[in-house]
Amino acid sequence: VCLTCCSRESMVRINQICHKNGIKFFTGDVFGYHGYMFADLGDHEFVEEKPKVAKASAGVEDGPEAKRARLEPAETTMVKK
Repeated sequence: VCLTCCSRESMVRINQICHKNGIKFFTGDVFGYHGYMFADLGDHEFVEEKPKVAKASAGVEDGPEAKRARLEPAETTMVKK
């Protein structure tokens, strides 16, 4: 459910109904250069990418290359909230 241009009381009442029934809720409005946005997604799953740091090579023990952390391609993990 998406709402705009509503009173605060209407937004709160409709959000409570949506939250109770497991329906995602978005609301927002703009006033000139200022605005707001609110989202109640309830329980949901999303994907978060976390970089995996590689271990140092056995042959390189000194110098700038040994001190620099090596990053492997991002590993994607599923995070549940």
